[in-house]
Amino acid sequence: MQRWQESAVKTPEIIEKMRVAGKMGAEVLKLAGEFVRPGITTDEIDVYVHNLCIERNSYPSPLNYSGYPKSVCTSVNEVICHGIPDARVLLDGDIINLDVTCYFNGVHGDTNATFAVGDIDQENKNLIHVTEECTWRGIEAVVPGRPLSDIGRAIETRAKQDKLGVVRAFIGHGIGEQFHTDIQVLHYYDSHNNTIMRPGMTFTIEPMITLGTWQHRMWNDDWTAVTADGKRTAQFEHTVLVTDTGVDVLTGGPGAASPNAPWKR
Repeated sequence: MQRWQESAVKTPEIIEKMRVAGKMGAEVLKLAGEFVRPGITTDEIDVYVHNLCIERNSYPSPLNYSGYPKSVCTSVNEVICHGIPDARVLLDGDIINLDVTCYFNGVHGDTNATFAVGDIDQENKNLIHVTEECTWRGIEAVVPGRPLSDIGRAIETRAKQDKLGVVRAFIGHGIGEQFHTDIQVLHYYDSHNNTIMRPGMTFTIEPMITLGTWQHRMWNDDWTAVTADGKRTAQFEHTVLVTDTGVDVLTGGPGAASPNAPWKR
C-alpha cells in the first residue's frame, strides 16, 4: 500500500485527534472482550466490532487494508496475529486476541488484548498475565532521548524471566494519519533499533509472547501467522505518545480493556 511521508513527530492538533480515536478504540476493544464467550464464532465478533465502530461514526481500519477482508483480527490459541474471523466456534479454554483499530476524524486508534474464553488453565493465565506485563514494561521504557531498543530490551528481559518466547517477525509501528508509518518498534533487544524517541512521536507497542518458540509460519491465506511449534501465544497493544517527560498511553483510560490502562508518566 502506497504511503506518503508522514512526520514522526505529530502536531498538537493531530495528537488531540489521536487521543479521541485512541479512547474510541479502547472502548470498542473493551466491549468486544466482554462479548467473548464459548459458543460464539469469530465472525460474530467481527460483525459486533464492525457495528460498534460504525455506531461511533468511525471506520474499522483493518477492513480492506492491503486486502484484509474483515473489521477486526481474531487470533485464537496458537495464532500469533492477523487471524481472519470465520465460522470457527470458540471453545471453553481457548484464548483469543482481538485487535481493534478505529479510524476517526482522519487518524487511527490501535489497540489489542488477549481474553480468556470461559475457564482457562493456570499456564494460559500466566501467559496472558506476563504478556500484559511485558507490554507495560515496554511502555515504561519510553523516555525521550533514549533509543527505541530500550523498549525491546525491557520486554525481552521480562519474558525471559518466565522462559517465554518473544516473536520477532511482527513489530510495533508508527501510527497517526496513516495506519502504519515508518517507525519500527522491535519487541526484543537489537542495538540497530536505534531511532531516538522524541516528544510528539506516536507508535504502538504490541509484544507477542509465546509458550514455546519465537519462530512462526504462515497460513496459505497470507495473513494468519501461527507459532512454528503450535504452542499458544498472547498479545497486548497500546498506542503511545512520547512526551517531554516520558509517555502517555493514548489507548488507555477508564474505558480500556485492561485495569492497568489509566497510566502515564
